[in-house]
Amino acid sequence: MDIGALMNFRQAWGTFCANHPRFPDFIAAVRSKGITEGTEIKISVTYPDGQTVNAGLKLKQSDLELFKSLASAGR
Repeated sequence: MDIGALMNFRQAWGTFCANHPRFPDFIAAVRSKGITEGTEIKISVTYPDGQTVNAGLKLKQSDLELFKSLASAGR
């Protein structure tokens, strides 16, 4: 990732956090507790027309390894 793209991402993330101030606290809480194999993540999206789409997954060891790789790449 080049420096310009990184700066654009940081600016966009700052705007996102300003628009959704509780989300960074949520991420920090999850990060402080940590995630382990068997942790469940559930996502629900509700559209303005009322339609809802749900998904869920239970993390496997390979998922944790992917997250670790992504975190290392972002440093």
